[in-house]
Amino acid sequence: MNILVLCTGNSARSILLESILNTEGKDRVQAYSAGSQPAGRVHPHSLILLDSMGHDISSASSQSWDAYASDDAPIMDVVITVCASAAGETCPLWPTKEGQAPITIHWGVDDPAKAEEPEWEAAFQTAYARLHKRATAFLAEPFEDMDRDALKALLTRVGSL
Repeated sequence: MNILVLCTGNSARSILLESILNTEGKDRVQAYSAGSQPAGRVHPHSLILLDSMGHDISSASSQSWDAYASDDAPIMDVVITVCASAAGETCPLWPTKEGQAPITIHWGVDDPAKAEEPEWEAAFQTAYARLHKRATAFLAEPFEDMDRDALKALLTRVGSL
């Protein structure tokens, strides 16, 4: 299952969830992340936190969501927004599988990158913990066998955790 995680800057929350899904969901999901207005760099504390938690940060990058709207982009099954501004924006048209657009869902999390530097540790830990809780709850379910409606219901339920 391909999952695209969106945020405006693609420097913190989307990077965290992408890494959590790829680490915890290895062989079950392939997660990607992008932003509507990418910062062009991953927030340094995102990298510090992910590295300290044992995540592979070698391919972490901040990129535009346009990369996933092209005809040669991977076809997404699910698109998760993690910030309200990205959730409210008009997204590009994603490539479809058999005419079906990806399921879109919002898993809002406060932006740790907006915290002042002395508060980064707490802000990033809080964001990571919330995203990790949601990702592991999702991955604990047999989502591969679910129809579209059941998958959307699961993603909605998990997003409220």
